Amino acid sequence: MTIITRFAPSPTGHLHVGNIRAALHNWMWAQKNGGQFLLRLDDTDAERSREEYADSIRADLAWLGLHPDAETRQSDRFALYEARFAALRDAGRIYPAYETAQELDLRRKVLLGRGLPPVYDRAALLLTAEDVARLEGEGRRPHWRFKLDHDAPIAWTDLIRGDQHFDPKLLSDPVIRREDGSWLYMLPSAIDDIDMGVTHVVRGEDHVSNTAVQLQMFAAMGAPPPAFAHEALLTGTEGKLSKRLGSLGVSAFREQGIEPAAIIALLARLGTSDPVEPFADVAPLVATFDFARFGRAPARFDEAELAALNQKIIHALPYAAVTGRLPEGMDEAGWNAIRPNLDIIAQAADWWGIVKGAIDTPQFDSDDRAFLTQAADALDALPFDEGVWRALTGALKEATGRKGKALFHPLRLALTSRDHGPEMAALLPLIGRDAALSRLRAAAA
Repeated sequence: MTIITRFAPSPTGHLHVGNIRAALHNWMWAQKNGGQFLLRLDDTDAERSREEYADSIRADLAWLGLHPDAETRQSDRFALYEARFAALRDAGRIYPAYETAQELDLRRKVLLGRGLPPVYDRAALLLTAEDVARLEGEGRRPHWRFKLDHDAPIAWTDLIRGDQHFDPKLLSDPVIRREDGSWLYMLPSAIDDIDMGVTHVVRGEDHVSNTAVQLQMFAAMGAPPPAFAHEALLTGTEGKLSKRLGSLGVSAFREQGIEPAAIIALLARLGTSDPVEPFADVAPLVATFDFARFGRAPARFDEAELAALNQKIIHALPYAAVTGRLPEGMDEAGWNAIRPNLDIIAQAADWWGIVKGAIDTPQFDSDDRAFLTQAADALDALPFDEGVWRALTGALKEATGRKGKALFHPLRLALTSRDHGPEMAALLPLIGRDAALSRLRAAAA
């Protein structure tokens, strides 16, 4: 059996971190099993769907390296939905209902007030032909419900949550189509999963009750259901669902300088028993991906953890992986010297400006100025090679008796105008003899 997964966002907005996690896990499961990962744009909401959002979704997936094997749109599949709808209606599994939203809301409140579950009472099934004629004469148009089989208990083994059981009598017959003929999520999604041959559906635990209903839809259409994996939802660092998580998307991560590899490394294992590690290559993450490793507890998304992971990944990136993103003139030696001090790659330009550009000369007291004069004279007499920093500091330590911070700090500050930064042993050869002498003498003046 070919494993087929799907990511089915609605193009009514940009992807957020929860969407990205769902897309990633569907992609990883397909990758691990040599299967297919499909993108389905659930654009039945014509009023809110926008092509700009569809383009954004595609671009975000591409930036993350999650390339679908195929793409489809629900708006191109209405004929298929109509055919399935007609067959289910003829089989008595779909029926029209005429209650208004206000009437349904009142019924729910009455039931809740009596301590009863707010389950739809199927009053529409009791309407006579005269009742229907009267309601339609009043201008009412029906919405349509899927009729659950109350004699068929719902059960499945979830790949994450284990055995699941639902009593269909405690579920309302779901509305599948609005009065205006537009589709709601439940039935088109099930139809598409059948038609596309989807074998595994990976989504959030907020869809568990939807799955219970959709299992009866699969059965009513004579199709085996896919396997389901319902993941615990993401929470923020404060331990509860965070509105900020709903706004964190690829554009926000890119603005922050977060690498795609860092996002993938964190989200791949968030909620599992495996440690989060700074993998720049997704292959080890795919190889160890297993739904059995996921827990039921909420998965905590920590932006500080993402930033730290991003830093570790950048520190391990080879020059070949970043060459097109570095400032002009920065070679492999420059990258190797500077990358241990970077939080994001964009900072490389700042450090390269310090190496090759002009710097603001710091102010020193008289003792340090005298010391920097000695440093310039000592440097002028030394061979300027890869070992020049060690030779310079060794000579100055012997000549002045300085050591530790008193030795190293004035030199770093004079040469870079910074209190800290990359190893000077790697940085000084990049600065060059003439620039280094000029900076030392300017600081000593």
